Amino acid sequence: MSGEEFDPERPVADALAEGVRLFNGKCFEESHEEFEHGWLASEAGDSDFFKGLVQAAICLHKLEQGQLEGAGKLHSGMRRYLAAYLPTHRGMDVGGLLEGMRSFIEAATAHPEAIDWSGAPNMHPQK
Repeated sequence: MSGEEFDPERPVADALAEGVRLFNGKCFEESHEEFEHGWLASEAGDSDFFKGLVQAAICLHKLEQGQLEGAGKLHSGMRRYLAAYLPTHRGMDVGGLLEGMRSFIEAATAHPEAIDWSGAPNMHPQK
């Protein structure tokens, strides 16, 4: 984790909630740091779930930087990691996130000069 040391005492649920808040606020690089906490936490037996969230956040961060190829690779990895957690996991609508990411990435890569960040996917509680 860049910038701060891993705190094994910090609850994974807190990191997940903060990561979701940052992701939905379009602070993708910062949200990845929070999701990485869940990935590293020994109590989180679902580290692949958090790896998928890390990849979702970094995918959109790379897209912001104009790195379409890198964003595409991260999107593929994110889908592989999160597929095992469909339809919901830890109170999150994983299916909705996967669909939102798919449609946003398709539109963004088709027209990278006109990405509408107001339509960026959000993470939502399960339906």
